Amino acid sequence: MRVAIAGAGAVGRSIALELVESGHRVMLIERELTQIDPTAVPDAEWVHADACELALLEDAGVEGCDVVIAATGDDKVNLVVSLLAKTEFGVRRVVARVNDPRNEWLFGENWGVDVAVSTPRLLAALVEEAVAVGDLVRLMTLRQGQANLVEVTLPADTPLAGRPVRAVTLPPDSALVTILRGGRVIVPQPDDALEPGDELLFVATTAVEDDIRDALAHP
Repeated sequence: MRVAIAGAGAVGRSIALELVESGHRVMLIERELTQIDPTAVPDAEWVHADACELALLEDAGVEGCDVVIAATGDDKVNLVVSLLAKTEFGVRRVVARVNDPRNEWLFGENWGVDVAVSTPRLLAALVEEAVAVGDLVRLMTLRQGQANLVEVTLPADTPLAGRPVRAVTLPPDSALVTILRGGRVIVPQPDDALEPGDELLFVATTAVEDDIRDALAHP
């Protein structure tokens, strides 16, 4: 997979290193010459350019990328990069970094963003996931904000203890995708018995999250 990353600061470089190690072809686009350091990610292609300039993105070959990641420290820049990537180059997947949580509402389909990554939200979700038992925690927003990855840890007094997965009647637009139990990752089957402490991961639209809570509390 070919990936373009706008912004070669600490975040952009870290992402690039991870993707290169996974075997992907990575291009780092950076406006500030002082940030250009090919030795930091030697297997990546480095481009000195302003990622907000359409002609420069065209020269860099962004149209040949499968994914564009807008990872600069400026939300305005990340929005412009996302919009250009999606509307001008038809990039299939656009991921954008949200620096200021107050701007999160902007990072959606109208600006060409498929996935918005907000560090404050992720950290808050991880804290909630660690301490919240029995409540639903939203871990990540997927696909232009139309669905979320959500988690519920079954409490010790769950009415689902010992009951099979098929006993849970989930609402439309939701799916149980994984059960985490200790060090195991379980692909749920209808006859698998649920246990207290199980972490259930769902993909669901925001509109049905309350229905998932009800389904788990009153099977």
